[in-house]
Amino acid sequence: MSELFMVVSLHAKPGKEDTLRHDLIPVVEHSRTEEGNIRYELFVDQSDPGRFVFVEHWASAEAQHKHDTQGTHIQEFNTHGVHNVQQVEFMHMLSRVV
Repeated sequence: MSELFMVVSLHAKPGKEDTLRHDLIPVVEHSRTEEGNIRYELFVDQSDPGRFVFVEHWASAEAQHKHDTQGTHIQEFNTHGVHNVQQVEFMHMLSRVV
């Protein structure tokens, strides 16, 4: 198993910036407690308060996959919070070079 890094950017629908922020906080809090999670942080762009960027570090791709497919907090967000997302701007799955 090799560790996995992810960087994901979501952009809120106009006028839904605060609502999306509120929706994302429980995702972060719960994700940090999951087995295999090393780092899970959420940032907001200083020049665009509707752009949220996740920086994730997982012990393995399997741990991240379990988080993404079995996490009840992820399922809750996909049911109730995702409607505040205008678009996923990017999602990069990264491997460490050095």
